[in-house]
Amino acid sequence: MSYSDRMQRNHLYSVLLSPRGAPRMVDQGKQIAQQFLSPFDSLIGLIGDSGSGKSILLKGMFPGIELTNDDEGVNVRPLPLMHQDDTGFFTPHTYHLDIRFELAFHQAHELADAIRLALERGKRVIVEHFDLIYPQLGMNAHLLIGIGEEIIVTRPSVFGPEPEDIKEVVFASISTRRMAHTAEDLVEHCLIDRRVYHFEHYDVRSGFILSFHDRPNIDLRELESCVKELIAKDLPISYLDANHVLIGDQRHYCTGPRMHIQSTGRIRNFQLYHDFLIHPISKDSQILGLVNAPSNYRLSDLNSLQLMTFSGPESEA
Repeated sequence: MSYSDRMQRNHLYSVLLSPRGAPRMVDQGKQIAQQFLSPFDSLIGLIGDSGSGKSILLKGMFPGIELTNDDEGVNVRPLPLMHQDDTGFFTPHTYHLDIRFELAFHQAHELADAIRLALERGKRVIVEHFDLIYPQLGMNAHLLIGIGEEIIVTRPSVFGPEPEDIKEVVFASISTRRMAHTAEDLVEHCLIDRRVYHFEHYDVRSGFILSFHDRPNIDLRELESCVKELIAKDLPISYLDANHVLIGDQRHYCTGPRMHIQSTGRIRNFQLYHDFLIHPISKDSQILGLVNAPSNYRLSDLNSLQLMTFSGPESEA
């Protein structure tokens, strides 16, 4: 029995906050690989909406992996998984495919047969949009990762979870993550207008944190009003390139340009905490921004643990 099997046997699931921006998502992928991936995992599934960061996460988990869903490479070569007997003596150890992308070129049963063949030959297969192929494949992944507002990492067994369970959770929360990312960029936009350029990004449920080594001389209520004005204008948000979006007609630096809502007016219940938060150890000053959250929230509620039980309310004696 391998050490990795003993180490992972009792792992039910882990929940991580989904970072925004490519560098942080790549770092998160590296952490997931170090903590949860076994060398003996041969089928790895990812579930999440388009633009949620699945491919970027994979680049952190498997540095150097050749992704087959890049738009620029669609006509360069066929999907290697579908031509396993045409590669000669030297064959890949790891295959990647994006089910949603490949369904435009192949039938689902053909993709499922190719995955089974690769697994029988001792290969590793990484499948994006795993939920779309699971009914035809008939087997769950060794490692299953869902990406929404949070990243769910789990090792399914006969007791679950099923891919549809993961999909239901991550697809329900992805809109909040998109709103938070757009709101975060609007705050950046207003900070730049106030000549505040240097800060670090951190994540929190339903929002974001901007951290400063030196507290800027700004009024957070005024900053909140600036952002709400941009929201009220309902400015379109559009992809420009891999490192920029357009907010209206203004070019804005962003390393997660696909993780946005369509316009600023779709941000719901935006609010800034009106006092700087002070980190107890580093003493950094932090700005907390929230979306889609009640106005009477408590700070301790944002990352709280929720009790999960199958028991109903106790009946009175």
